[in-house]
Amino acid sequence: MKYLAIIALGLAIASAAFGQEGYWKDAKGNPAPETEARRSLNGLGGSLLVTSDVDWREKWDTPSNSVPHFNEAKTVAKGKQVFVLTFFANPKLTADGRANLTCDLDVIRPDGTTSIHQTDIVCFQGILKGSPYNMYLSAPVLGFTGEVSDPAGTWTVRVSLKDNLRNSVLRLKTSFILK
Repeated sequence: MKYLAIIALGLAIASAAFGQEGYWKDAKGNPAPETEARRSLNGLGGSLLVTSDVDWREKWDTPSNSVPHFNEAKTVAKGKQVFVLTFFANPKLTADGRANLTCDLDVIRPDGTTSIHQTDIVCFQGILKGSPYNMYLSAPVLGFTGEVSDPAGTWTVRVSLKDNLRNSVLRLKTSFILK
C-alpha cells in the first residue's frame, strides 16, 4: 500500500492553526485523524514512517513544490531493510530563527526487550530553510535489517520528539511485523 507523503507530511502546513484539531489532511485535503504515528502537541507536529524505500533520500531531496511518495512497510521479511523516518513541523524558533529539537529513540523487540535506546539525539538544530509550517525530516534516520536470529513478530518504534524551546515532548509510536 502506498503511504502518501502528503498524509505523513500533513500537506505542508498552510495555516497557523497547526495545533488545533483537523490539522492533518489526506491526499484530497480532507481532515485526517491524528494517530500514534502522526500527531501534534502545542503547535509542534510530528510523524513517523517505516518505509521499505531504499531510495528514500532521493525521494525526499526534491524541489519543495513536489511531494514525495513513500511506500509504508507494515511487514518486513528477514534480510530486507526498512528505514524509520521522523518528520516535524512548526518548532518554536528563537528570535534569530533557530530551532532546537532533540529526540529519544526506542526500538522494542516482540518479546518486550529493548533493541535500541538512545536519548537526547539531535533531531534538528539551526535555521530552517523555509516556513516553519513546512514539514522537515529530522536528522536521525534508523535503518533496520532483520537478522536470522531476530525474533519474528511486532517490533515497536517510539520517538519522543522534544521541542526544547517550547518545552514540549511529542510522543510518537509505530510498528512493523518482522516475518
